[in-house]
Parts: sequence; C-alpha cells; structure tokens
Amino acid sequence: MRKALLTGFMLVALVLSMPAATASAARAYAVIDADSGRLLEGSREQEPLPIASLTKIWTALTFLDAEGMEGEVPVTRRAAEAEGSSIYVEAGEEVPAKDLLYGLMLRSGNDAATALAEYAGGSVEGFVGMMNEKAEIAGLKKTEFTNPSGLHEDRHLSTAYETALMLKYAMDNRTFREIASTSHYRYGENGVWENKHRLVRAEGTAVAGKTGFTKRAGRTLATQFEKEGKSVIVVTLDDGDDWNTHRTLSERAFRKYEQVTAARPGTYALLPGLRGELGEPINVLVSEEEQERLSHAAVVPRNGKDGIWQVRLDGKVIATGKLKIKRK
Repeated sequence: MRKALLTGFMLVALVLSMPAATASAARAYAVIDADSGRLLEGSREQEPLPIASLTKIWTALTFLDAEGMEGEVPVTRRAAEAEGSSIYVEAGEEVPAKDLLYGLMLRSGNDAATALAEYAGGSVEGFVGMMNEKAEIAGLKKTEFTNPSGLHEDRHLSTAYETALMLKYAMDNRTFREIASTSHYRYGENGVWENKHRLVRAEGTAVAGKTGFTKRAGRTLATQFEKEGKSVIVVTLDDGDDWNTHRTLSERAFRKYEQVTAARPGTYALLPGLRGELGEPINVLVSEEEQERLSHAAVVPRNGKDGIWQVRLDGKVIATGKLKIKRK
C-alpha cells in the first residue's frame, strides 16, 4: 500500500491520521516508555548520582554481548574475596558462566561480578573499559563506571534516566530478560537462589529488575512493568520506600498513557521516484491529549538504502524506525 506524503529536501515531513489509542520520596526517579525510551515522568532524573548494584545490569549485558552464557569461568582470589554481597564462590574453582550471571542478577554477588569481569575483560580494569565504551556507544553521556559491582567510588555515577535506559537496552537481550525475570534459580545439586527483587517474585505487573544498596547511594531499584500491552521502566535512587514508589509510579503511568501505533508498516511515497518502506510498526505510549501533537518525519540519505522514520511530539523525536529507501 502506498500513502502520499508531504515532502522536503532531505528531511521529509510525514502527515498521517493517528489511530485512537504520587509524589516520590526518592532523591531522583525516572519513568520511561520501555519501547521508545521516552521519559514519561521524573524528578532530578538527569542528576549524576551513585546507583549501587544497578551497575550490574550493565555488567551482565556487557558480559553477555562479549561472551554469551556458555563456558566455565575461573575464580581468582581477587574475585573470591570481593567486598560486599557474595554468592560465596571459592578461589581456584571454575563456575559455569550461567550460574555467575544468575548469581550476579538475583543475589547481587560482587564476587560473581569480579569473576565475570576478569574473564571477559582480561582484568577488572579491562572489563570496566568495555562497560564505559558500551555506555558511550549507547549514548549514556552522564554515566561512568569504575568497577563492575557498584561499590561506591566518587566517579562511579549515572542518572535515574540513563539507568532506566540501561535496563531498556538490556531487556532487548533475550538471555538477559530471562535472567532478570527469574524468581528462583537452581544451581549445583541442591542450591536455590531467590531473586532479591520482591516485586518480580510476586504475582503482578513487575516482570524484571534489579535491586541495589550502599550507604552512600541508599536504596536503588530498577523495575520493568508490563500491563495490557504497555511496558514502562521505573528507576528510583535513594528511596527508602522504593517498593511502594515503584507500584505507585507504574500504575500512574498505566492509567495516564495508552499505547498507540504511531506508524504502521507499509510503503510510503516520499518524493517523485522515491519511496520508503517501513517494515515494523512504531508503537509509543502517549496520553490522549498528546496524540493530537504527534507528527512524523523521514530522514532520507542522499545515497544508500537506509533512512530513519521519526515520530515527534511537539517537534521532539520520541521514537524512530528503520526506513528502507527505494529509488526508481
């Protein structure tokens, strides 16, 4: 199906008819659309702060992207003696990477974080470099890691918003999603780990997440919630009542926002002799009032086959899709 579109030079405006579609005690918080990454609500969400063990979201994703989940990981003395929370691995043993990843995410093992880092990065320092490079590529401009576990160091900081984006990107990895959404994990012959994230363990809308705590960071929490086809991520930093805060913020977002298909798959006429094919729908969470303020644009390369479809709210890009360019 072809649809006529208003056109510009290399930026093409698209006009479509749109289908109908509590205050927190946290020092900082962010609620984002888990599909588009758009900020839906927040307070001090761009302020760099300690995030404690929410760091391990990025540790797990960095390891998975580099090594996957197969193989055995040797445990060094440095790993076995890592400060803080532990899954009690011993120096000299080899532990399945899978067990370490589950121990990292469900029990927040700092020994697991160190062992995984040394294995994938050649050293803890080498792996931290990988984490920071990955953060830079992902556009996390206010995030800096100095260790893989989240132990406090003055330069080890992120923001509530960027931490929410970390969970969004990690949840795109199928293996990470499986790990982070697990309530109980059996390891060894008789071992069982319970996920520290009690909202994930409960029957409800929380599907995955990570807990964190240090004296300097306070309680930190990241959760992805899903309900009636909608997905939101909530992150709170330094919130002593974080379980209730997450429930309140997620339910408020579900009440306020509807998921709409802002752009449907199809072939669109852009300019004479120029068409763009959108292969996947672009879904966004917007309020009823915001639906009237959505607009569209296509960024068309002078040469090449891949363009970008942009969905905009008040002129600001809130979601994008790949646009395959076809020239006659």
